[in-house]
Amino acid sequence: MTAVAPSRQAAAPSATETGSTTGRSRRRGVNRRGPWLAIVYWVTIAITLVPIVYMIAYSFNDAPTNRLSFAWNGFTTYWYANLVNVSGLGAAFVTSVVIAFLAAVISVAIGLPLALALERYRFPGRGAVNAVVFADIAAPSIVVGSASLSFFLSIGLGTGFLTILITHVAFDVAYVVVVLRARIAGTSRALEEAAGDLGATPFQAFRLVTLPLLAPGMLAAGLLALAMSIDDYVITSFVAGPSVTFPLFVYGAAKAGMPPQVLCFGTLVFAVGLLVALLNGALNRRLARTRG
Repeated sequence: MTAVAPSRQAAAPSATETGSTTGRSRRRGVNRRGPWLAIVYWVTIAITLVPIVYMIAYSFNDAPTNRLSFAWNGFTTYWYANLVNVSGLGAAFVTSVVIAFLAAVISVAIGLPLALALERYRFPGRGAVNAVVFADIAAPSIVVGSASLSFFLSIGLGTGFLTILITHVAFDVAYVVVVLRARIAGTSRALEEAAGDLGATPFQAFRLVTLPLLAPGMLAAGLLALAMSIDDYVITSFVAGPSVTFPLFVYGAAKAGMPPQVLCFGTLVFAVGLLVALLNGALNRRLARTRG
């Protein structure tokens, strides 16, 4: 009797069976790692949120000594109603906001052409410029602050509002360049070239095509620069002179007892940042639905 060899179709598992088996294996692997990843994730989130929750809660604490206390004495909105009654606090906060806004705008204005040049063109010294950008990010704050102070003293420029602004722009630009380069790398030049083919000048193509494409990245870079500037303490402490920013005021007030209004300002800043993030998420979802 002649033996009949099993057919290839019967011997080999089908692609569907193989795919389902692989999928089950992957799911089992994910399930095995899932609980630990979830635990690490939620522990990290909790550690991050605890100071924020404390700040918000104790901004409503009725502190009888007008100084921050860990003892809960009752709910009150008195500190929000008297937000600027602490001498120097309101002025310090306004100074920080003005400097941060100006630093963000100037940093984006400088960082945009620099990012375009570094990402799209090859020129002598490009490697050195890249190294300077990343060195600015990697340098410790105390080194940047002391170097900035030495530079201002060597040219005879007195420390104050202007030196704070210059220094903040100097360290913000590097972060702006990194964010914008990532955005530029994800955009194609085909639309600009098409605009040129249709008769647009290089400036018109940049204004009408490139800028709208880079607008989300510019906004993200500006908000990052704003956040980094408004809460900087170490670098600012070297070049502030007689000017007082919000972080400098908080550090000084912490030595004698921090007024609860500081937590109120922190809560308001957090609320504004959260609102901006939510609006940005809603806008991105709307744009995604429109494009889809």
